Amino acid sequence: MLETVTPMKTEEASDALPETARKGDAEKRGRKASKEVRQLQLIEATIDSLAKRGYAETTMADVADGAGLSRGIVNFHFESKEKLLIATLQHMYDEYSAHWRTALQKAGDDPARQLQQLVWADFDRSICNKRKLAAWLAFWGEAKSRPTYQALSSSRDAYYQQVFIDLCTTLKESGGYTYDPQVIALALSAMLEGLWLRLMMGTEDTTRETALQAANAFLAAAFPKHFG
Repeated sequence: MLETVTPMKTEEASDALPETARKGDAEKRGRKASKEVRQLQLIEATIDSLAKRGYAETTMADVADGAGLSRGIVNFHFESKEKLLIATLQHMYDEYSAHWRTALQKAGDDPARQLQQLVWADFDRSICNKRKLAAWLAFWGEAKSRPTYQALSSSRDAYYQQVFIDLCTTLKESGGYTYDPQVIALALSAMLEGLWLRLMMGTEDTTRETALQAANAFLAAAFPKHFG
């Protein structure tokens, strides 16, 4: 009997160590996930507050209340309003970048299709809605006086603009157009930003649908051999 029981106890003891380690790893992952979830909650609440109150009137207390969390949690994760706002702007840029990159990838190898998908992506409801447009407007209003915001956006905007230039260059070569690719890419970007601004301001004659129609009309006018 003793010989039978002893090996079982030894086996159980050896199995207990890996199980404890596995639980420890799970707890670490859980803590990490909880931190990311909390930060995302606070960022989303910040976007809500920016859309509702604007930049200057948004406070750490507003964000905490909007997220349903204590004010100490906000301070723990971000320490200050400025750090929270920088993290929020970073999040919005990351989301926007992932969105247009996905659209570009789904378009395949056709440059005309790629350009069209990039334009259409700008008016997708997940990106182009009143809440997020108002938050973008709040940040844009502060960017001129805040070098950190300018540094965060400049490199991303430059890369995104280069994608437009490259596509316009390819379409010029295949379609025999006479335009300067940099100029037409700038015009396209300015039009998209202008349409977003009109949507932000709530202009009566501009909806997501009419904005997309205007963007499509620009593509057809600028690249008649590629967009009918």
